[in-house]
Amino acid sequence: MRLTESVVNRRRHERFNLAPGYTAITVRLAGDEVFTLEGYAYDISESGVRFEVDRPLEAGTRVSIQIDLPQGVIGCADDIGPGRSVFVTGNVVWCDVDDDVRTIAAVAITRYDRAGDKERLMRRLASGRALRAA
Repeated sequence: MRLTESVVNRRRHERFNLAPGYTAITVRLAGDEVFTLEGYAYDISESGVRFEVDRPLEAGTRVSIQIDLPQGVIGCADDIGPGRSVFVTGNVVWCDVDDDVRTIAAVAITRYDRAGDKERLMRRLASGRALRAA
């Protein structure tokens, strides 16, 4: 008899994979005036985002993130205005440095910074242009 381990998904919100290197983000640390870190998002949900950034972030750090959704997720070639970017604030949950080259981090979103950003993001992700993550 073969036993299989069941996997329990503890996430509250569905997660969507994003093509690596195509969903640019910029990060601003709490207290900073400008966005100083750059990177790319790997996946996103209503309540979190996992991304690569150019230096490590300490768990618990409060950050603001500008997420620039790519045209493939947007689905509108002429949408180059504020609708392409989503601004969120959250806390770093974890951060891993891979071979001293890549830094991968996850942030739990605590707030959408502009009216309509949450609805815009979820509508576009649910449109079928982004793949649902396992």
